[in-house]
Amino acid sequence: MRIQSSLSPSLLFTSALLTSLASASGFDCKDIIADGYKYDLYGLNGVHTIYHVEKTEDYIVNTTYVLNICKTLGKASIRGDLKCGTSKNICGFQYKYTVDGSHETSDAFPIAGLDPLGHGSKDPEVTRLKGDGQEGLLVKLAGGKYVDKDEKKKDARAVIEFQCDPDRSGLEGLASGENESSEEEAAEARRRVVVREDEGDKDGDKDKGDDKEKTDPNDGSDPSRSLQFESFGPADDDTYELKLKWRTRYACDNYVRDRKGNSSNHWGFFTWLIIILFLCVAAYLIFGSWLNYNRYGARGWDLLPHGDTLRDIPYIFQDWLRRVINTLQGSGSRGGYSAV
Repeated sequence: MRIQSSLSPSLLFTSALLTSLASASGFDCKDIIADGYKYDLYGLNGVHTIYHVEKTEDYIVNTTYVLNICKTLGKASIRGDLKCGTSKNICGFQYKYTVDGSHETSDAFPIAGLDPLGHGSKDPEVTRLKGDGQEGLLVKLAGGKYVDKDEKKKDARAVIEFQCDPDRSGLEGLASGENESSEEEAAEARRRVVVREDEGDKDGDKDKGDDKEKTDPNDGSDPSRSLQFESFGPADDDTYELKLKWRTRYACDNYVRDRKGNSSNHWGFFTWLIIILFLCVAAYLIFGSWLNYNRYGARGWDLLPHGDTLRDIPYIFQDWLRRVINTLQGSGSRGGYSAV
């Protein structure tokens, strides 16, 4: 399994409209509250793809899943002739081939997101993972449709388990796909099937083939990747469910709180700088006053160092302000002779 990431450009107006509608649908990845804890998953924003290849006796099925949990997919929901819906957050692109390569079909199906015009709701369900050493979030997003093998249209949804991993941003193993076109993606999908088929048909080298599968950069079991495919199929309630696991620091209970604490530490540096400057000025005034008192016997304003200058500051400011006003008024006057 290969994971890619792309930030596809889209029309500004459409993107802004769909983003606002997505926020209104009840799920905002920047502001998630569960059991009194606040989570911010916006660090995972962007279009990411993940694929899974499955081989049966008659067919080889390659399904590419495209997702953006924070914003709608926009143009990323279109791949060649396949269209899923620009208002969706998760789409599947399925390429199905006969084993002998004589026939192939392709289809796109939405898994989670809004209606085609941006209406409706994704029916988000957010559950905090706790106990048994678990820490993270379980997020369910609905709004999709899938046609099963009996040609029946079923509801579809995504279940993403965000697992806390302080050492991961969640983007590990995600390659940039900004420059890849839809045609290139379709060609890559066909190549994946050919590679998997060739590797699976090697005789007398099964163990070696298994080792290649484990080290294959396209293999979804690679533990170095943060985003992992689990399964896609019918659930108990007769809906089709895509299950993913995503390891990231953003799913940790105290990440948002600790980040705010770090920000306050940065502001504390400037606070200490101001305090140090204030103490320096205070020390200068105190030492200067003490020196003037002991050396000259000064009293009152005369105690302050440079007291004459300090007393003259209001008058100096008035003179400066008057000069500025005169300069501005003089620049607007017209020179030369006036008519009699």
